[in-house]
Amino acid sequence: MAFNRWLDRDIDASNPRTAIREIPSGQISASAALVFVIINALLFMVAAFLINRLCFYLSPVALLVILGYSYTKRFTWFCHFVLGLGLSLAPVGAYLAVTASFSWAPVVLGLAVLTWVAGFDIIYALQDEQFDRSNSLYSVPVWLGGKKALFLSSTTHLISAVFLVLSVILMQSALGTLGLGFIWLGTLLFLGLLFYQHTIVKPGDLRRVNLAFFTTNGVASLLFGFFAILEFLIG
Repeated sequence: MAFNRWLDRDIDASNPRTAIREIPSGQISASAALVFVIINALLFMVAAFLINRLCFYLSPVALLVILGYSYTKRFTWFCHFVLGLGLSLAPVGAYLAVTASFSWAPVVLGLAVLTWVAGFDIIYALQDEQFDRSNSLYSVPVWLGGKKALFLSSTTHLISAVFLVLSVILMQSALGTLGLGFIWLGTLLFLGLLFYQHTIVKPGDLRRVNLAFFTTNGVASLLFGFFAILEFLIG
């Protein structure tokens, strides 16, 4: 996030919605933000080395994806999916950290995260459709317009729901048990909130974009995580 703010500092300064962010408003200097990024990137690689060698070897790849995302809105509407790819590395990386091996379950969960993030980032980008278009920046709303962008977001979230359900089935299969159903309760709550965010944002009414983007997705992920933990601890 710090790198994204550093790279986009001039764009953010030109956009009335983002001009109040820390770097364009002068609260944090650009050089201080860049130093912060470099220090944390190095700490990330050191931490990966201390976990296991596989995580260490893959840490530059993770950094390349996560930091590379910040450039993508300059040349492709696919930027939302690159952001999703960056966050999708979290469940895969967590599994590698614990087991030092690959498995299909975290990969499928990663695909659920990829499509989930891409879907809600498309919604968030609706706020800057006109600014992005006038400044030759790329996004799905610029490419398709607001109405079609919301349709693509809904479709992407439908795909995410399929991947999420499949990942839960794979996890339970790996455990060899159906458990007590806590993880399924978490899945249903997550999917319900996923559906809800599409009922509160309309092409001509973006007043509740922040409610959909920040609050709804934050609560959904916490609920899914909470019930998934209960499944492993109790189920």
